[in-house]
Amino acid sequence: MPTPPFAPTGSLDPAALVAEAAALGASRGFAVETFAEVAGVPLVALTRLTTPGRPHLYLSAGIHGDEPAPPRALLRLLELDVFDTRAGWTLIPMLNPTGFRLGTRENTDGIDLNRDYFVRRTTEIASHCNWLRNQPLFHAVFCLHEDWDSPGFYLYELNPAQRPSLSDAMLAAAARHVPLDASPLIDGRPTAAPGLIRPDFDPDTHTTGAEAVYLCRHYTTLSYTLETPSAFEIDLRIETLIATVRAGLDTLLQQPPSA
Repeated sequence: MPTPPFAPTGSLDPAALVAEAAALGASRGFAVETFAEVAGVPLVALTRLTTPGRPHLYLSAGIHGDEPAPPRALLRLLELDVFDTRAGWTLIPMLNPTGFRLGTRENTDGIDLNRDYFVRRTTEIASHCNWLRNQPLFHAVFCLHEDWDSPGFYLYELNPAQRPSLSDAMLAAAARHVPLDASPLIDGRPTAAPGLIRPDFDPDTHTTGAEAVYLCRHYTTLSYTLETPSAFEIDLRIETLIATVRAGLDTLLQQPPSA
């Protein structure tokens, strides 16, 4: 019997996670491509194309090593066949293996990878960006995270083209599992509604170096960063992310192709 990639405490073995994601993806028709290797762990992208004219969507997890729920949720979504023929898919299940081994937000060099997309001083992010150069544009992007400081779920919406929002559907799905963060300020940013940060966003001038910002500058016009509250039990956080992603995908894929 194979060793499970997750310890009962909620910690995560990045090598086992990547191996399981690659095997699951290959069994479901995804191409598995390694774009870097860090501390003996391959960083892989799972890609599956679809019929021309259908959207291509991007989901990522595993950029912060103290956030075990997102990679587990992405793996479970893959196992549940959520990534079906309604769209093409690009999945990034792990970006920070050394952080997961240490249990730290940052990688082993103390660098927050989610602030490195415009500097690209790390192997992890430089390799990811190099790989992205050969990829198609994405109809939408979902970056899965969790937050150790938040009392509830929240999300960031970057929507510079003012496309139809998916936020209401995702927040309603999350609220069936955990409370929404009703704070008027989250991460120092004013909220547009409970659990919703919708900043005025100019992709050409926003320079935090976050993955979502980089992708919204170069590859998409609609990006969501989903944040579950880490104070809750890990299985509940995973369930919340699964429900939220499913709600967002279902809403998006029911829209007309031009939306």
